[in-house]
Amino acid sequence: MTRVLVTGSFGQIGTELVPVLRARYGEEAVLATGVRLPSVPRSDDRARRTVLEGAAVLDVTDLEAVESLIRGRRIDLVYHLAARLSAVGELDPMAAWQVNMNGLVNVLEAARRTGGVRVFWPSSIAVFGPDAPRDQVPQDAPLNPTTLYGVTKVAGELVADYYVRKYELDVRGVRYTGVISSQAPPGGGTTDYAVEMFRAAAGSGEYTAFVREDCALPMIYMPDCLEAAISLMEVDRSRLSQPVRYNLMAMTFTAGELAAEIRKHRPGFRCRYEPDARQLIADSWPRSIDDSPARADWNWQPGYDLERMTRQMLDALTEGQ
Repeated sequence: MTRVLVTGSFGQIGTELVPVLRARYGEEAVLATGVRLPSVPRSDDRARRTVLEGAAVLDVTDLEAVESLIRGRRIDLVYHLAARLSAVGELDPMAAWQVNMNGLVNVLEAARRTGGVRVFWPSSIAVFGPDAPRDQVPQDAPLNPTTLYGVTKVAGELVADYYVRKYELDVRGVRYTGVISSQAPPGGGTTDYAVEMFRAAAGSGEYTAFVREDCALPMIYMPDCLEAAISLMEVDRSRLSQPVRYNLMAMTFTAGELAAEIRKHRPGFRCRYEPDARQLIADSWPRSIDDSPARADWNWQPGYDLERMTRQMLDALTEGQ
């Protein structure tokens, strides 16, 4: 039986990745962890069983705790998602470094010491800075980020490469764009405006975006996000030319284009634009990236565009009300 550990399980990606992995490998095969367990009302027994069974507290900044869990549970695969995102990271850069960088090193070191462990770790388009091309950024573009979050992702790519070269550790990763999901709330990223806009459209019908109307950023819908992670982890290692840093691209749209697409389904939706400090971060990121290595090496192909995603997001959020 393949045994899987997911860190950061109760964040945006982990919330949806864990059920998919359990359907694939078995309920008992996947251990969900977080620095704290989510609060679930005692009256909701079904939710408590769903969330808390097969879950454990794990602080990834504690190397001994990470190694003990990986070794004790005989873990084969680690999906290391624990992180502080871009906007939140700027509020407390040292906390972001501690979680993002030291947490990654601890997972890699624990996997090395244990042996036979494959690690997935997501990088981000935050690795790019103002000197990178704005469109179709190539795989090997300059990496000069303007946020501490981006710095930790560049450093993370380098240290993951080190473990691959020096110890032959099997580490794999993608550079995610903005992730859009109907289940978990936004987690403090610069692209959160898109998720917030969808939630507002399904709720109050009004939203004030913290970016400009013409702000264009690359995005990915959660089903594609999960498929990319799982398919990369399952492909034969010999096919991978960029194992820890694959560019990943699904779609690009402006905030105004998203609002217009939403209005096709919710004609009364109103959106205002009041850019704040997060716009400066968005301005340092590309509008689109070239992911041809991912498509060539492991047949990456997104399944969702703006139209299909918008329809499914609004349906899911309306059903959840």
